[in-house]
Amino acid sequence: MTGLGPVAWPPAPIRTERLVLRESEARDRAAFIELFASPEVGTNIGGSRPRDELERAVPELPGRRPGLFVIDLDGSMIGMITLDRRDAERSVRVRPDGGEAELGYLFLPEAWGCGYAAEACAAALDWFADALPGEPVVLTTQTANDRAMRLAAKLGFTEVERFEEYGAEQWFGVWTSVTPSS
Repeated sequence: MTGLGPVAWPPAPIRTERLVLRESEARDRAAFIELFASPEVGTNIGGSRPRDELERAVPELPGRRPGLFVIDLDGSMIGMITLDRRDAERSVRVRPDGGEAELGYLFLPEAWGCGYAAEACAAALDWFADALPGEPVVLTTQTANDRAMRLAAKLGFTEVERFEEYGAEQWFGVWTSVTPSS
């Protein structure tokens, strides 16, 4: 996997109790457009994009890249999760050289409040821990985003620091897989 290390991509679909984390498919294009055009989704990520611009820009096979999982509920995309390397130049980091894997996620508003984000993110973190044991994963969110703050705590992220960026206070946390001691 480019960016995350020597991991074959895509992995086999990951099944949870209610969801499937899988590689994107052409049938997901409309959901990708809806996700990025949604004013509700855009609230905490710098705004939504115009639908007509997305219709022109989103490829027929969107999101097909290492580190991106489509979240599928009953055969339809309800969101996405990304695990990407952070830019090593970022001033906030947990390793001296930076380049940590960062968890990101977006869900369609109709999927909010159902526990899907917690279920899907936990599955992605479990996959990551198996694929790259001992590697930390970081998460950044606005402190004003109560849902994201609760999810970070539920997933086991611990606060490293808070900082100002994009005109808002940001929360930066880290998650490390627990490895049993021998």
